[in-house]
Amino acid sequence: MDIVEIFSPKSLIFLALLTPLVFVHELGHFLVARWCGVRVEVFSIGFGRELFGFTDRHGTRWKFSLLLLGGYVRMFGQAPNELEGGEKPAAMLPEEKAVSFMHKSVGRRAAIVAAGPAANFIFAILVLTALYWGFGKQSTSPLIDEISPGSAAEETGLLPGDRIVALNDHRIATFEEIAEFIQLNLDQPLRVTVERNGAEQTMAATPRIIVQKDIMGRDVRVARLGVISKHGGPKVQLGPLEAARAAVSYAYNQTINMLQGLWQMISGVRPASEIGGVLRIATLSSAVADIGLYELTIWAVMLSLNLGLINLFPVPMLDGGHLAYYAVEAARGRPLSEGAQEWGLKIGLAMVLSLMLFATWNDLVYLKVVDFFHGLFT
Repeated sequence: MDIVEIFSPKSLIFLALLTPLVFVHELGHFLVARWCGVRVEVFSIGFGRELFGFTDRHGTRWKFSLLLLGGYVRMFGQAPNELEGGEKPAAMLPEEKAVSFMHKSVGRRAAIVAAGPAANFIFAILVLTALYWGFGKQSTSPLIDEISPGSAAEETGLLPGDRIVALNDHRIATFEEIAEFIQLNLDQPLRVTVERNGAEQTMAATPRIIVQKDIMGRDVRVARLGVISKHGGPKVQLGPLEAARAAVSYAYNQTINMLQGLWQMISGVRPASEIGGVLRIATLSSAVADIGLYELTIWAVMLSLNLGLINLFPVPMLDGGHLAYYAVEAARGRPLSEGAQEWGLKIGLAMVLSLMLFATWNDLVYLKVVDFFHGLFT
């Protein structure tokens, strides 16, 4: 992929996916705030200068702003910050305190803040439920049909006809879960539990590491056990309850996988270069869109889960940071001082911006933009 493709209009597919996800996130904040009796002053998709908008009968200004990568809900009585603006709350009349965010109980404030990430998780599950119910669920049986010669599976003693039922005591239901689990445990030995002749037995295996091209044409390290299943088939049609259960299970497993992958990067098991930013996600969105609408919907579900999870991290400026403040307030019976909260927000903003810069640099390297410009001057 060259630099022209990276910055082509097709990459704007990302904004078409992100904008509804941001809207859902902020709508969660908005609805619970209104339910808790808080007056909402601004509902913005994006940050910075307003592009267009309108004011509803409740006095809320709904708008699109210049920088569309994100959004916010500003509530009456909420402390100002660098991204959303606002004015420091002044002395209030009793009727103003009744609709002020800062004058609500710590439990109500926490509910309002947690509603944004929760909305992303709920939205992902609802979309996935509708997809499985309406179009079916693609899956492949974990039954082994062939063993690759010279592979880790052959060395371990796995045989055609074995059904893999667990990896490291984690139960396996589909062949897709095998590949996903092995990749998440890169460079790690595995305990492979198979069902053979009606009985279960466990064996030790160390998957082989190979280098192959990813969807962007870049070399990546991939773990391979060396088992092949031919029991794939058409998508299985699910009823509404089955689809909902499958969607919840998918959301749970993907969330655990994301947390595990993050921990592996923190602990050094996986390289920090795997942290991607807007450019990489935008380009991947375009590539996934080429595969098909079904796959693009799954990708949107993944983005929604990511958005919900990231916002729960206990970093000031994110929803999780505010929830951490409220946990401290609930424990000590009073909030942290204004000075401590302001410093926390400044540190949080610095952390978020630093991570964005680091992820963007990774993207520029990953997408060969750095190589492109280096070639212009050498």
